[in-house]
Amino acid sequence: MTTATALTPDMEQLIADLTLTPDGLIPAIAQQHDTGEVLMMAWMSPDSIRETLASGRVCYWSRSRKSLWRKGESSGQVQRLVELRVDCDNDCLLLLVDQIGVACHTGRRSCFYTALRNGKTETIADILIDPKTLYGS
Repeated sequence: MTTATALTPDMEQLIADLTLTPDGLIPAIAQQHDTGEVLMMAWMSPDSIRETLASGRVCYWSRSRKSLWRKGESSGQVQRLVELRVDCDNDCLLLLVDQIGVACHTGRRSCFYTALRNGKTETIADILIDPKTLYGS
């Protein structure tokens, strides 16, 4: 387990400078740090960003549950933060992560498993873990 650390004034300023949606959220793209594989997109709130920076374990905001969503809390498929980047407009985050296991709730490594090729959709990634195994349902 990662030890919690205090946020620096620079971290707090970065959060304060973000351009959030009217709901107080910002999109965040998770990318495997060593391969560049895009894993998923989710939403973050200032509190989830603070928790992520303090703990080193990625925490998102669940729009459906209206609460913090600690990635891997129920599935064990954790994301460890390697680096947080902000785009030029301060309205999108890129999280370079070390993904433990699969990132997608469907049991695939990435949420981006459907491709449009030659005018047709194609599933380009297999299910690696049965979601029933991940979530017990």
